[in-house]
Amino acid sequence: MKKNSLINKFEVIEKEFQKISNSILDPKIIYNRNQKKYKIYLKKYRILKNIMDIYEKYKKKLSSLQEANEILKNDSDPEMKEIASLEKNKILEDLYSIEKKSYNILFSNINTEENDDDHRNAIVELRSGTGGDEACLFVEDILRMYIMYFKQVGYKYEIINIQKGGIKGYKEIILNVSGNNIKGGVYGNLKFESGVHRVQRIPKTESQGRIHTSAITVAVLPEIKDIEMDIHLSDIKKDTFRSSGSGGQHVNKTESAVRLTHLPSKITVECQEERSQHKNFEKAMNVLRSRLYQNEMEKQSKERSIKRKSLVSTGDRSVKIRTYNYPKKRVTDHRIHKSMHDLTGFMNGNIQEIIDFLKFFEKKQINNLNDHYQI
Repeated sequence: MKKNSLINKFEVIEKEFQKISNSILDPKIIYNRNQKKYKIYLKKYRILKNIMDIYEKYKKKLSSLQEANEILKNDSDPEMKEIASLEKNKILEDLYSIEKKSYNILFSNINTEENDDDHRNAIVELRSGTGGDEACLFVEDILRMYIMYFKQVGYKYEIINIQKGGIKGYKEIILNVSGNNIKGGVYGNLKFESGVHRVQRIPKTESQGRIHTSAITVAVLPEIKDIEMDIHLSDIKKDTFRSSGSGGQHVNKTESAVRLTHLPSKITVECQEERSQHKNFEKAMNVLRSRLYQNEMEKQSKERSIKRKSLVSTGDRSVKIRTYNYPKKRVTDHRIHKSMHDLTGFMNGNIQEIIDFLKFFEKKQINNLNDHYQI
C-alpha cells in the first residue's frame, strides 16, 4: 500500500473523528435526552478511536524511521550506524505489520461503507425526462415494472406523491418501499436502479411508425430515521395547498397537501397523497431526510477520494444506465454491457437477474479497488 494513500485515508478519518468527538460533547445531545442519537455517535466514536490509536502508532514509527535514517546518513560512528541499521529493520517490520492491519481495517471497510445502508428501506423517485408525453407514459410503465417486482420479492410500497402527466402517465412519482427477503434489504437491491432509463419505441401517437427515444430518471435513496438526520425546523419553509390528485371532496377542498423547502440546501419536497396535513408533513420530512442524507454521503465519498463513479451503484441521476428497446425486445444495462432479450418478462417485474449481475459486478470492482491498495 502506498504510504501517501494510507496517510490520506487516516487524515480523512481523523477529521471525522474530531467531528464525532465534538458531537458527543454537544449539550443539545447530552441534555436533551436524545439517547438514541447519543448511542449512535458513541458507537461510531469507539470505532474511530481504535483507528486513531493505530494512526498514532503509525506516526511514531514513521518518526523513528526518520531518526534512524538520519543516523545512518550523518553519523560517523560505525557502532551507532550498526545499531541504527538494526533498529531500522525492526521499524520497517513494525510498519509493515501496521500497514497490513490498517489495510484490513480501512480499505476492507470500503465494503462496509458501501453496504451500511443496504439493509434500509428506500425512497424511490421516478421522474419524466426528455420525450414529453411519451416520457410520462414510460414513468407509468416503469412504476408497473417495479410494483410487479415488489410482489415477487415480498416488498411493500406506499405512494408519497404523484404528479400526473399532460395527457396520460406521470411526471413524477415518489414511493416508500419497505421489506426484506433472502436477497437482502430494499435499498441494497434497488440502489442499482438509480440513473437514466432510456426507452426506444414507437409512440401510440406516432402516425408514421417512427421510433422515438425518451428518457426518465430514477433516484433510489436510503430511508433515514429522524434520530439519524437532525433537521432544524427553522431551516424549513412549509407551504400548504389543495391536493390536485384523486381523493374525493375532502382532499380537493382542504389545504392538506404540503410543500417543504430546506432553505440551506434549496431542496423541495411535496406530499399530497394523505387526507391529513400532518401525515403529509411526516412523509415529506421522511423524503427530505433521505435526500439530505444522500447529499452528505456523496460529499463524504468525495472527501475520502473513493472513486464511486467506478462502481455500478453511483446513484448519479445523470448517468444513462439502461436502454429498453421495444422493436428489438431487448433490455441493455450499459454499466455491465449486458443485454437481455426478454423485454416483456423484464417489464413484468423479472428484474432480479440483472440486479444480481450488478451486485456481482460491484463486489468485483470493490475487490479490485482493495487489490490496488495491497502492500
